[in-house]
Amino acid sequence: MKQDIKDLISAALSALTSNGQLALAEPPEPQVERAKDASHGDFATNIAMVLAKQARTKPRDLAQHILDALPASPLVAKAEIAGPGFINFFLAEDAYRAVVPRVLEAGRGYGRSDIGAGKRVQVEFVSANPTGPLHVGHGRGAAYGAVVADLLAAVGFDVHREYYVNDAGRQMDILAASVWLRYLELCGEELRFPSNGYKGDYVWDIAATLHREHGDAYRVEAGQVFAGLPPDAALEGEPQDDGGDKEAHIDGLIDAAKRLLGDNRYRYVFELGLSTILDDIRADLLEFGVEYQEWYSERSLTESGAVNKAIERLRESGQVYEQNGALWFRSTDFGDEKDRVVVRDNGQTTYFASDIAYHMDKLERGFDRVIDIWGADHHGYIPRVKAALKALGDNTDRLDVLLVQFAILYRGGEKAQMSTRSGEFVTLRQLRKEVGSDAARFFYVMRRCEQHLDFDLDLAKSQSSDNPVYYVQYAHARVCSVLRQAADRGMVVEPSSGTTHLDRLSEEHEQALLRTLTRYPEVVESAALKEEPHQLTHYLRELANELHTYYNAHQFLVEDTALRDARIKLILAVRQVLRNGLGLLGVSAPESM
Repeated sequence: MKQDIKDLISAALSALTSNGQLALAEPPEPQVERAKDASHGDFATNIAMVLAKQARTKPRDLAQHILDALPASPLVAKAEIAGPGFINFFLAEDAYRAVVPRVLEAGRGYGRSDIGAGKRVQVEFVSANPTGPLHVGHGRGAAYGAVVADLLAAVGFDVHREYYVNDAGRQMDILAASVWLRYLELCGEELRFPSNGYKGDYVWDIAATLHREHGDAYRVEAGQVFAGLPPDAALEGEPQDDGGDKEAHIDGLIDAAKRLLGDNRYRYVFELGLSTILDDIRADLLEFGVEYQEWYSERSLTESGAVNKAIERLRESGQVYEQNGALWFRSTDFGDEKDRVVVRDNGQTTYFASDIAYHMDKLERGFDRVIDIWGADHHGYIPRVKAALKALGDNTDRLDVLLVQFAILYRGGEKAQMSTRSGEFVTLRQLRKEVGSDAARFFYVMRRCEQHLDFDLDLAKSQSSDNPVYYVQYAHARVCSVLRQAADRGMVVEPSSGTTHLDRLSEEHEQALLRTLTRYPEVVESAALKEEPHQLTHYLRELANELHTYYNAHQFLVEDTALRDARIKLILAVRQVLRNGLGLLGVSAPESM
């Protein structure tokens, strides 16, 4: 409906331009907002004030010219000038009722548009290191990223969903060393597991697979493994070792594993850990309703020469220098707090170098816009990545980084601990098993991504009106229940999209539902363009509340055939919008509950 008003204003501007009353090369798209005060009508625009200076006339005078040029429309009862030059639109009684056939005709397409005009957008999200199962914190990024991608697609963007697999680097080496040490324990070796190793049960499972399939083929005496290593930091409850350094200790274990196993055997352990966990992540996300067009390997950047290419481009632009045997990027020249290493003194490229190459590659692939969805703990990477892109001569306006704050899980009022390294965390799979994917996805996107989320597990499992996802789904199920009751009573329900009898929708609850239904396309557009899925969850809760209120106040299956037909059409439209909105959130719309 907002678009209808925009079209009327645009038509008036075009008419004024073509007849010479308004000197505009190309009239801008008018801004139209819903009026907050009913006395100001239904919609308002400030277009006359925006164009007054360019038109060299007073805003109110220009507003009058626009009013005079407005095409006649059955949707508008009247339009009038207010204040310094606002134009307020009052809609006809039939205008809101027209939304019912519009929804029923469009079906699943209601609310979708082509605003994006097919522009290519890449959305990279989750991208958790494959060093352990996804936990509830990753789940928030997964739900948020998936819904943002689906919303953008719904308004006409060509969306490419991507997962960046960190399958290289130190963290993966720590995982490989952790698996091997657990394997050695299964072989009967006695050792002290490093304080900085990965300790989850999943590491035991991978080690058990290695032991089951290869026996003692990868066994080395523990004394050889730990010989000459820097001492580890003290474990909890133990006295501090003199000079203990957990980072140096784990690095020493990685070097020992590579040396004692040799390239082939070490690579096998490394790949076993990587593939096992990555397969688990893929399956977990798929079961959560999250799919990708591409899983992009970090290692492929090195193998393809992309990392060296990025470093050479920085070198050619004079943005790198050598110091203490390492190669540094002058990121402070671009607003970063300090310069960053891209090549270590041992000749190895850094994770940051790979990140530069990855983003360079993203832009080279021709995306009009690139959206990174990262955990809030990665906020420091934003200025350095943008600094690198700027140094490479790329347009940083094409990159948008969204930070997702942590999700804190509460069970029985107590906070659950989460740490991938220690193995003390609640996995996304465990969460889904307890509350279901529907509740998890809905709860994850109920707040802005930059806000902390307290995930109340008990509320998510409750079957009450206090549970927002249950409340919305129950509204959909209630409409389905009415249709079943009608069938049981032999009443003919005509689900066509015709406008017959809709003039009978005169009750206050019906008017409220009609007005809310017209807002749905605006909510989808705003949620997509602002990357704010919570707008949609709030809308659906409002629509569900109005349906429940209407249901409790009125009978639908009345003897008056015309009134029954009108009310059935209205709730069918409500059902369709609930179904469409839940679908964009990746939440099911059950027919019975």
